[in-house]
Amino acid sequence: MRRLSLMAVVACAALLLNSAIQAQQPLAPLPPPPHGDPITLEQAKKVAAAAETEARKLNLSDAIAIVEPDGKVVYFEKMDGSQYPWNMAIDKAVTAARFRRPTTASDADKVGGLPIVIGGKLVGGIGISGGSGPQDAQVAEAGLAAIK
Repeated sequence: MRRLSLMAVVACAALLLNSAIQAQQPLAPLPPPPHGDPITLEQAKKVAAAAETEARKLNLSDAIAIVEPDGKVVYFEKMDGSQYPWNMAIDKAVTAARFRRPTTASDADKVGGLPIVIGGKLVGGIGISGGSGPQDAQVAEAGLAAIK
């Protein structure tokens, strides 16, 4: 009898746990923006110039990378005095473009990569390297503001 009672309690607990897990399903993520025509060289230079201006305001020597949605480099600029791992700017831009979302803040080395969206369509990505994570993000956002 004891064994039967214990089995009934375990079965009830399993049912309750299962219903609680099903009730806490995460919301579906928003769909990423569709691809548009790749960013042009002229647009990329405009974005990079605005990012460079912001970097200079912050007294930084950054590397700035602009890529197409597939990750191919359109424009790259390494400011004088930029730190050695400048290639991280390219990695951040590629990650932001291919995954169609900002590089995550939880990985401090990856902050500073943002997708470039014009007219609701993904046209590329920008990556910044050389400052702290928040500084890189600020420089990238200043670059994006130049084409919106």
